[in-house]
Amino acid sequence: MIGSMAAAAELKVGIVNTERVFRDSAPAVRAQKKIEQEFAKRDQDMKRMAEQIRKLQENLEKNSVTMAEPERRVKEREFSDLSKDFQRKQREFGEDLNQRRNEELAAVLERANRAIKSIAEAEKFDIIFQEAVYASPRVDITDKVIKALEDKPAGK
Repeated sequence: MIGSMAAAAELKVGIVNTERVFRDSAPAVRAQKKIEQEFAKRDQDMKRMAEQIRKLQENLEKNSVTMAEPERRVKEREFSDLSKDFQRKQREFGEDLNQRRNEELAAVLERANRAIKSIAEAEKFDIIFQEAVYASPRVDITDKVIKALEDKPAGK
């Protein structure tokens, strides 16, 4: 028992908070900005479409009593079709956004894993965990990983 306790005492352990790496590291911040730029036009288009639907709905609510039946049916159909189109585009937008985010985060994670391995080898860690229910700040190497990612350009 004492031998295993001594071996455990010599074990050098580290922990990395992947969520912080995804939120705070330079590559993650760049990836988020890149995604925002890629999706900015579609986001604006979605906002314009939502505003168009809102105005159409207001018009229907305000004027449906005084509209002729055929005109009201045309406006209701237009509203229904536009709403369905909006919901479809919104779903596609969300799916595309999630896919791009996952692609970018996978690249950040790959770079982070290389940085973690490099730190582990240089500082003679026996094991490094990503995520834990609890970790003492003494074994948290997240800041070192974030700094290493700032120092290294992509592909290194």
